[in-house]
Amino acid sequence: MKFVERIEQLREKRQLPQRKLATALEIDTATYCKIEKGERRVKAEQVVIIAELLKTDKEELLALWLADQVTAVVEDEHKVADKALRIAKKKI
Repeated sequence: MKFVERIEQLREKRQLPQRKLATALEIDTATYCKIEKGERRVKAEQVVIIAELLKTDKEELLALWLADQVTAVVEDEHKVADKALRIAKKKI
């Protein structure tokens, strides 16, 4: 599951309007809407705020967010992506 899919799912479950999350993130509703559509990225600090508002595990959201970041970086490098990820895993 992608980060944006999860936050939309959680927001709808909690019946929170997008404008409430937008206000907490100090952005306009249109910008927040772009986040849920995957057209705009959030920062790690914003992920923590979103987790608090949605009353969910921040580590889960951060992991999904980071996975999306990694995917965006390596998706065009199919031939070496697996090797690069294995090397990165060893370094961590």
